[in-house]
Amino acid sequence: MSAPVLAAEFTVVDLWMAVAIVLLVIFACLTAVAETAIMRVSRSKAAGLAESGRRGAPALTELVESPDRWINAFLLVVLVTQLVQSTLTGVLANRLFGGLGVAVGTVFNVGVMFVVAEAAPKTWAIQNTERAALASAGPVRLLVRFWPLRIIARALIGVTNVILPGKGLKEGPFVSEEELLAVAAEAAEAETIEPEERRLIESIIEFGDTVVREVMVPRPDMVTVSHDFRVADVMEVVLLNGYSRVPVLGEGIDDVVGLVFAKDLMRAERDGREDEPVANLVRQARAVPETKPVAELLREMQTEHFHMAIVIDEYGGTAGLVTLEDLIEELVGEIVDEFDTEDARIEPVPGGGVRVSGSLSIDDANDVLGYDLPEGDFDTVSGLVLAELGRLAVVGDVAECEGVKLTVERVQGRRIMRVLIEQLEPAEEGDERTDVVANGQRSEA
Repeated sequence: MSAPVLAAEFTVVDLWMAVAIVLLVIFACLTAVAETAIMRVSRSKAAGLAESGRRGAPALTELVESPDRWINAFLLVVLVTQLVQSTLTGVLANRLFGGLGVAVGTVFNVGVMFVVAEAAPKTWAIQNTERAALASAGPVRLLVRFWPLRIIARALIGVTNVILPGKGLKEGPFVSEEELLAVAAEAAEAETIEPEERRLIESIIEFGDTVVREVMVPRPDMVTVSHDFRVADVMEVVLLNGYSRVPVLGEGIDDVVGLVFAKDLMRAERDGREDEPVANLVRQARAVPETKPVAELLREMQTEHFHMAIVIDEYGGTAGLVTLEDLIEELVGEIVDEFDTEDARIEPVPGGGVRVSGSLSIDDANDVLGYDLPEGDFDTVSGLVLAELGRLAVVGDVAECEGVKLTVERVQGRRIMRVLIEQLEPAEEGDERTDVVANGQRSEA
């Protein structure tokens, strides 16, 4: 068999085209490394490299902090490089191989370019992110500063915005809450951070979505005094409860006239004014709506120097009160000093199940216990039980939802204090019984 014959002689023009193709392939390889490495570097990582004085770190920091200022121009260069290379390859293959040129050019562009200019360089960049990013940051910054390139990129983006109207590329957020939580989980599994640090990160992220109603001391739990109480009597209330300040009421719970501080009471007693009405010592109380974000309230407490606020519902009534300690506990967990005697909010029960406080929030129950309790127009486990029952609860009432059974164990007045949560056994196939639950007795319909 005879060897394949070229369709045309290899000329000087063909040589220069081959050289251009090789150079473009090399350039495409370098741009693939640069794009992959720089986009994988976080702002904090770039700042750390800059502080350590690494070469190329200032350029890397500039690129990472403002990706919207360079990414479009850089992607335009990558696109032009690939298009020109593939075009020259097709032309050269057609000149050399005639009708087979299209097939030869396609095989070269798909096979060689994928391996040499895509898979291999990007894999290396992932494995050597820091080294690749520092080495490529300077050339990339110099390239995208070329003003004709930036003008062309902006013009093309302008055309895109005309075709597809929108606000265009804006800075941040480039990482969602779910991605941050996933990163924290991976770091904890790799033992890069401690489990306590992971929980703190999760609390900080959830803190931004929390409103005052979810962390406040509810109205029934408020310790208050009337405005006509004597200073000595109020001092007894403060000492018995260990509070530094308590709300003072006027005509009722919805009429909070202010706060009285323990230090003012002690000063009044020292001056022999123990029989005066506490109304003489009242200070102004701050009021906040129950839908106020706790992050915003925390900033206000820090800047305006107050530690307690009265929470108001949508009708202007008193919904509860919130303290600086309540906000901090939302971040770091419950804070109990050596003199506090509080019932455990979550208590494992021998034989399975957990006994929880009725005031335990649905979010905390799901997070700590791993359940999937439904959410609705209620915030706590007791609210869920009442919603399921559709009436006031009594001891022994049972409600079932989302694969768990909730049994009311203690009621104080009209309030559910303790609930036993147990996992339900999976229903057997073909069991079409309907359970009716009321007053702790189950019937089958």
